[in-house]
Amino acid sequence: MNGRYDQFTDLAFEQPAPHVLRVILNRPGRMNAVNAQLHRQLHEIWPVIDRDPDVRVVILTGAGRAFCAGGDMGDIAAEAETDSEQVFVSNFRAARELVDVLINFSKPVVSAINGPAVGAGLALALLSDISIAARDAKLLDGHLRIGLTAGDHAAIIWPLLCGMAKAKLHLMTNRPLTGEDAANCNLISMAVDKSELEATALEVAQELAAVAPTALAMTKHVLNHWLREKRAIFELSAAFEMVNMAGGDAREAIRAMNAGSSPIFRPRTHHI
Repeated sequence: MNGRYDQFTDLAFEQPAPHVLRVILNRPGRMNAVNAQLHRQLHEIWPVIDRDPDVRVVILTGAGRAFCAGGDMGDIAAEAETDSEQVFVSNFRAARELVDVLINFSKPVVSAINGPAVGAGLALALLSDISIAARDAKLLDGHLRIGLTAGDHAAIIWPLLCGMAKAKLHLMTNRPLTGEDAANCNLISMAVDKSELEATALEVAQELAAVAPTALAMTKHVLNHWLREKRAIFELSAAFEMVNMAGGDAREAIRAMNAGSSPIFRPRTHHI
């Protein structure tokens, strides 16, 4: 590996085959939860890889037993207590940047979902071009559990992948899916035994690396235009998520989660 990736301290890198770069979310002690630093690195890494002539395909996975547990709850709890326009603007920009950079990254990404993928982690997994999960991996959007609108990625891509009926069922109830469940409803590309995950992801990556790279990049660009056309839906979901951050429902949901109790929400007195 050359030194171009040394600055990304919360990510690890391997080259398991020619023209294939494995990017590993590398906070295993926190189940690879996304704090501000990792979020920034996940935004900045993709243009660097795009400029690397030796890389044609990326495999994205997590260190340890998780793919990514979502946003770091310490950060989320602190932001929920901060009624700040600056926090709103910063988080809204960050959410847009992460989704946009993944949609516009020109090289194919294969996600190897080795364990729990939640919230922002699930966004990384599902916005990859080919998503492969261990059969027993747990996939969960998780936003409504902490009083937030299903922002990040869900509104833009779940209905396209698994249909509106399944999207509403799982996003609104927050029912988790196993990797096998997700494959069966077309939320992901395929599910395999955990012992086969790494080899299967590498096999698919090598298959992609052998394809004419310019035509492959153009094909990805065209297919991702389905997502670009739905940008207004994504932006509304992300904006609602940021509004919820400053609301009482989010504070109560996070309090109850930390206390191991059921949340008690105030009656609604108005409608959207």
